[in-house]
Amino acid sequence: MPKEAKPRAARGTRTKKDPNAPKRALSAYMFFATDNRPRVKEENPDAQFGEIGKILGKEWKAMDEKDKKEYFQKAAEDKKRYEREMEEYNS
Repeated sequence: MPKEAKPRAARGTRTKKDPNAPKRALSAYMFFATDNRPRVKEENPDAQFGEIGKILGKEWKAMDEKDKKEYFQKAAEDKKRYEREMEEYNS
């Protein structure tokens, strides 16, 4: 006996994000990638976007925790900023 198909939601029914809402906090990896992407791009001029991301990911995984510490601190500060801005936005 075939399963009954569930009705799908109509396309485009997703609620729009408020353009005035605060930007989400960045992760430690995103701070690392932002700092190192120009260097990796210069070292690998023929690399495409995805390849650069793979190189950055390998570098991130190879780093030890003490080298990552500054990026985790930046992420924590950005998270506090986001929470503060969300509190102001929601009030």
